[in-house]
Amino acid sequence: MSSKKSALLGTKSIPSLLIQQAVPASIGILVMSLNILVDTIFVGNWIGPVAIAAINVVLPVSFFIAALGMAIGIGGASIISRALGKGDTEKAKRTFGNQLSITLLITVLMVVFGLIYINSLVPAFGGREAIFEPAKIYYRIVLYGVPVLALCMMGNNVIRAEGAPKHAMIAMLIPSVGNLVLDYVLINQLNMGMEGAAWATTISYGLCFAYVAWFFLSGRSELMPSLSQLLPDWKILGEIGSLGFVTLGRQATTSVLYLILNNILLDLGGEDSVTVFGIIGRLMMFAIFPVLGITQGFLPIAGYNYGAQQFKRVREVIFTSIKFACIMGAVIFVLLFVFAADISAIFIESQSIIDQTAAAVPIVFLAVPIIAIQLIGAAYYQAIGKALPALLLTTLRTGIILIPLIWILSDTYGLQGVWISFPIADVSSTLITAFFLWRAMKKLKDAPGHQDALEPHEA
Repeated sequence: MSSKKSALLGTKSIPSLLIQQAVPASIGILVMSLNILVDTIFVGNWIGPVAIAAINVVLPVSFFIAALGMAIGIGGASIISRALGKGDTEKAKRTFGNQLSITLLITVLMVVFGLIYINSLVPAFGGREAIFEPAKIYYRIVLYGVPVLALCMMGNNVIRAEGAPKHAMIAMLIPSVGNLVLDYVLINQLNMGMEGAAWATTISYGLCFAYVAWFFLSGRSELMPSLSQLLPDWKILGEIGSLGFVTLGRQATTSVLYLILNNILLDLGGEDSVTVFGIIGRLMMFAIFPVLGITQGFLPIAGYNYGAQQFKRVREVIFTSIKFACIMGAVIFVLLFVFAADISAIFIESQSIIDQTAAAVPIVFLAVPIIAIQLIGAAYYQAIGKALPALLLTTLRTGIILIPLIWILSDTYGLQGVWISFPIADVSSTLITAFFLWRAMKKLKDAPGHQDALEPHEA
């Protein structure tokens, strides 16, 4: 890819750029979300309800590994976008080289640790009683693909930072489609049960990695690093770490949320309640895919233009992104509200689980129409390289508000308290983020061309 393509991030109209960046990202996330939904349907119908609960137990681990790759990817992508905006290709290449090295080192160590302590970690995440054995089978096999998964997530964000969203989309489509095909073959045709489901997931990671590697090795990227650029640059690694910790913090709090919820739900309603949240968790990924796609599209545009000190364009992409995302969120909420029972019935045959899921879905997703403000507000600070406010706003919803609420309200109101915690956390975190984002945008408007006026303590 030529550097001219990345330069379009600073010249093309914002709505056109956002559509160009967000549509492929949204399609990729949609297919990935549909993959998770269909995968759950396959597992629920071909293996059984306990299998859904078992996979849900392993999700915190998968989320954390994906978070690690995304953390390094988005942290580095922020540096790369701003470096390309300034015309500093050398720094962009060195950043990518350091991303590769640190991703491999950390994930290999995590695989070793995860396998050594497998019998302690699975029960800790809620894999107890009848859930333990199938969860252990799934966990062990999925863990083998951890380094590949992290490299895929990291590389995907770098591809998007270069201004090549279609290739980033394809990288997300390949494992999603591959996983569904492999699910059918390994579970339905070869009767491999949980092992089949796990191997389908792990092999699909490998397919994604093959495409990402091809993109960088084929000359389509302007960022392919030399061997010397793989060596540690401590300043760059520090910046990747501080910015990446924002994404890691968000995903880590999601993993903690699943850990806590799996145990609380198991105590409150048994395996059925864990299965209900397993279905809701997959719907959650599906429900906010357009918002996440717009957020993904927003990041390189905001980062590039901030690096080029085109602050008027930064303000425009913030406004446009929030407008588009809120509209999409409202449409999805209406669909979920109207068809909650029908959607729930797709996953499982148990009428009890269907009824519980259908009752919980409208409550859990009540604030989806406005959640874009919270996501894009936090992403703005990450895009411009301000790690501390990005971290605080990113972890605000799940880590600071939602998890304590679940502890408190579940103790008082049982399962209903768990579900009402979600919209309360969404609305609270959105209002707080909106305040800080409004102040940041005022600084952008009042200080065009003066980057020093945008320090985090003023935002």
